[in-house]
Amino acid sequence: MKVFVKVTETGSLSGAARMLKLSNPSVTRHVADLEAYLGARLLNRSTRRISLTDTGSAYLERCKQVLADLEQATLVAGMHAANPSGVLRINAPLSFSVHHLGRVLPLYAERYPNVELDVTLSDRVVDLVEEGFDLAIRIGKLQNSSLVMRRLVAARVLTCAAPAYLAQHGVPLHPDDLARHKCLTYAYSQPDNEWRFQRDGKSHTVRIHGGLHCNNGDLLLAAALSGMGIIRQPTFIIGDAIRDGRLQPLLTGYQGDELAIHAVYPSRQHLSAKVRTFVDFLAQQFGDVPAWDRDLPI
Repeated sequence: MKVFVKVTETGSLSGAARMLKLSNPSVTRHVADLEAYLGARLLNRSTRRISLTDTGSAYLERCKQVLADLEQATLVAGMHAANPSGVLRINAPLSFSVHHLGRVLPLYAERYPNVELDVTLSDRVVDLVEEGFDLAIRIGKLQNSSLVMRRLVAARVLTCAAPAYLAQHGVPLHPDDLARHKCLTYAYSQPDNEWRFQRDGKSHTVRIHGGLHCNNGDLLLAAALSGMGIIRQPTFIIGDAIRDGRLQPLLTGYQGDELAIHAVYPSRQHLSAKVRTFVDFLAQQFGDVPAWDRDLPI
């Protein structure tokens, strides 16, 4: 269609060939293939001049409109690729989002006002493609998949209890002591009835039990603060309670797990500006030393 329009504009096959930087036979073939596809003659050809048939004249106006629409569509697509806009559908963990994602979303929205944020909070692992999410924030070990993963920041995991609980039940000094305590467990930990520690290159695994098993870290925090038992949670949930003394860190000579927080999205190819800018923004906001770990006494 582009070749056909250019032929009519220049008045010759050779003129169109020069403008489009094609060979004369190539231009002739394009026009012939178009006529064969349509089953109609578009041009009257002679050795001296080219003119439009009635069909060609009607078809030319349609071609110009189609090509103009295509150019506009290409321009719009390019603008969307360069400038973040549209709805950004995000899946993120509940507790992390309430404590920390919520405070940075207004900053992103202020910087990119043409992006509408649609956030779904859930600790389960969603299927991004099937459920229509642009990206997800995931914490912990990630299963191998075709998803693109970008590490944003680390979060430490600490073992803690309220001073009231420790006053009544004693302070565990070795991981094995936890087997005799009430340990409040998180449903999405694998395995959920074992806590692992390391010290001087040696691993210590202890089977734990308690009176509460839950799929939400904030509820476990509330239970621990009431003196119900010992919890092992990331510092982005329990950091404030440690800082103000409502929770006391335990077994500080033993290293616990460190959780990585990732942004995951379906593909690296043709990554939209809204996804790219949001992931870059999160990495910048959380930084090497995240806010939840600053000024911790451990």
